[in-house]
Amino acid sequence: MDKKPQSPGAKQQSTPAEDGLDKILGQWRAQGVTEDLVPMAVLGRIARLTKYMENAIALCHGEFGLGQGEFDVLATLRRSGEPYMLSPSQLYQSMMLSSGAMTSRLDRLENKGLIAREHSKEDRRAVHVSLTAEGKALIDAALPKHIQCQSALLAGVPSAEREILQQILKTWLAHFER
Repeated sequence: MDKKPQSPGAKQQSTPAEDGLDKILGQWRAQGVTEDLVPMAVLGRIARLTKYMENAIALCHGEFGLGQGEFDVLATLRRSGEPYMLSPSQLYQSMMLSSGAMTSRLDRLENKGLIAREHSKEDRRAVHVSLTAEGKALIDAALPKHIQCQSALLAGVPSAEREILQQILKTWLAHFER
């Protein structure tokens, strides 16, 4: 990744230019690799795109004093609907995290006053996590900016190809989530 990444809203070329993976694939071919390199090309491009996307989204969430994981917890609670409350296990299963990683995120968010943890009245062992008024206000302010950032990240994909890309990725993801 020798080149400096463009900002998410930067104007893109209309025809695909060479990217960093083209050079890598060419080097492998020059070394006599004859296997199908399409998987390397696809996964390599996804890995590189992920880094650009993570950086852009981190900047977006940083404007609200949130890390990616903190944003994800608040967004998960918000999209669950009123009363914006889930158990820690519902949260970590929804976000594909370990319980330890979730506990750390919840501690940070609770210290910031963005979530509250309460023991169930029926079963004191059960804990529920809910958005505070401050947490709801923050995620409601951050979400439109998050969506704008995601849209800007897709600026390099022509509109006509976005639905095709979305369907390909959906099919691929479903293969892993069966």
